Amino acid sequence: MLVSRVLAVAIKEVRHIMRNLLTLFLVTVSPAFLLFTLAYVFSFDIDQARLAVIDLDKSQIARAYLTGLTSGGSLSITAFVDDYSALDKLLVAGGVDAALVIPPGFGEALQNQALAQVQVIVDGSNLNVARQTMSKISAASRTVVAGMQPGLPEVPLPFELRSLAWYNATLKSLFSMVPGLLGVVLSLPALALSLSLTREKELGTLEGLMATPIQGAEYLLGKMSAYLLMGSGSVLLSWLVAVAWFRVPFRGEMGILMLLTLTYLLASMGFSLFISTWISSQQTAMFTVMMVFFVPSFFLTGLMHPINREALGAVLVSSALPATHYIIIARGVFLKGANLATLAWPGLVLLGMGLIALFVSIGSFKKRLG
Repeated sequence: MLVSRVLAVAIKEVRHIMRNLLTLFLVTVSPAFLLFTLAYVFSFDIDQARLAVIDLDKSQIARAYLTGLTSGGSLSITAFVDDYSALDKLLVAGGVDAALVIPPGFGEALQNQALAQVQVIVDGSNLNVARQTMSKISAASRTVVAGMQPGLPEVPLPFELRSLAWYNATLKSLFSMVPGLLGVVLSLPALALSLSLTREKELGTLEGLMATPIQGAEYLLGKMSAYLLMGSGSVLLSWLVAVAWFRVPFRGEMGILMLLTLTYLLASMGFSLFISTWISSQQTAMFTVMMVFFVPSFFLTGLMHPINREALGAVLVSSALPATHYIIIARGVFLKGANLATLAWPGLVLLGMGLIALFVSIGSFKKRLG
């Protein structure tokens, strides 16, 4: 195998990518664009919850409570209604996320430093919005009532629970999802590599190229090198989207992120090469890559839900997906500032996946075309 031939194939492929705007977009720009759109789709945070209010107390203290409740900006009152039937219409139409019912005697109870109750009715059709709305109302109510009852004695508890979230103090799902989604969107350069190889099979140019002294290993290595080089540009664009647009904290080192991302690109491209050596249709290649890597990356890699460690099948399937290991790397570098030693294991797993897939692809490629 000659390095000069590998380099020649790589240069030829880079020129092809630069000339073909669709391929250039797929390799370099599409991961950042897809990250931008998917981050909004899978962001489970709500900035503001809309409330309807049934005020049956109509006291000055009740009005002060409502004013304090909405002073933080995360809760807004969009409607005052008189009965539950009007409230039901608002909830059915989606005009509000929840309703607050202030019963008679609310103000008097607070004034006497007694137990005051309010009723919260939440639209449970969207479970995530319902949970966050109830949490916002509960937290805001405690703050407001504590200010309105400064002399209320505290009841001691047998224990005290204090919670502290590290690495994502605000518990914003966006900060967790965006680095994780990098493992999904950065599979697109591998898809472009698979389409490129199958396109040459469809056009018949591959057989003509193999009639030259270029060996199969030189051809595949040169082709992969070009897409690794161009794909590294998509990493930088995706990083800019995450940090500059979504304000995701980046506490690690850029060199570590790029190095470990290259191992992920190697693993994903190695798998796509293996798939492409057995498939001669672009449409079939695209469908296979999407179904084998892209779609499972959302549900089987720990992106949205933890991996079920008690089920051996779930562990084996998730471990076989490169995105599973890269999500650990991306979240570790972005949010935890993890160093190379900490992330060595997932990085080595991805490197091993890539090399094994590449060697198997070279062997299959020779056998198929030899």
